[in-house]
Amino acid sequence: MAFNRLKKYSEMVMFSHTLFSLPFAVMSVLWANNGLPDMNTFFWILVALLAARNGANAANRIIDSEIDAKNPRTASRHIPSGIIKKKEVIFLTFILFLVFELAAYMINPLCFYLSPMALFIFLLYSYTKRFTWLSHLVLGIACGGAPVGGWIAITGKLSFTPFVIGAAVAFWIAGFDIIYGTQDIEFDRKEGLFSIPAKFGLKNALKIAAIFHVLSIAILLSLSLFIPTGFIYHIGILICSILLLIEHKIVKPSERGIMNWASYHINQMISIIFFVFSLADFIL
Repeated sequence: MAFNRLKKYSEMVMFSHTLFSLPFAVMSVLWANNGLPDMNTFFWILVALLAARNGANAANRIIDSEIDAKNPRTASRHIPSGIIKKKEVIFLTFILFLVFELAAYMINPLCFYLSPMALFIFLLYSYTKRFTWLSHLVLGIACGGAPVGGWIAITGKLSFTPFVIGAAVAFWIAGFDIIYGTQDIEFDRKEGLFSIPAKFGLKNALKIAAIFHVLSIAILLSLSLFIPTGFIYHIGILICSILLLIEHKIVKPSERGIMNWASYHINQMISIIFFVFSLADFIL
């Protein structure tokens, strides 16, 4: 019974999607420390990353529950369908954010001082679709904070390099969030919600997503100016670029299965490939 409940919570926050920004955050930690940090620090970094990401997603499910209930594509989600009660998710969000704050406190003072700003961005994203079509970029910034936080956790100070990594993640996430959002163009327009697809239409939205992805790849290549990267790293970026091309090639908003592949599965592969090749390059 407890396992089944835990499974439902995991499905609700889409725990598997932690793969999107986690590999970038872990590589940021390794680059900042020039190797694996002590296990105590690394443990609290992982706790902070997991608690933040899943707490933010749980909060999003709460804030968007009424909108989700109106949208045929999302009406089957856990809160609108009654699988999980909203008060349960509120409690889960509170616990996860509390764990995030504890982890930030255990890491270093700067992480703890900056943690409320992170929570603010997490919560802000869920409201942005109500007033700006830049919501995709806000989501990207929220996810791009993971490698920035990982770097600060090691160095205890602000520096330029982690923001380069964070910018790459932000444009990458925003790009595929635009692609995913093309499924809801008509619904968003009807409900007065803001998104790049609803604002600019399908074709222009896909062009903007492509621009964001080109920027992401360009920024990842520019990391060589700040971090020693070699041939293996660049092979990994090349493979990621090819996967992004495939993603844009197969987009078909009318078919949900294809959109899940284009928006989620391919990008999960991209994050794993980035990590494997970056780690191999770092070690070798």
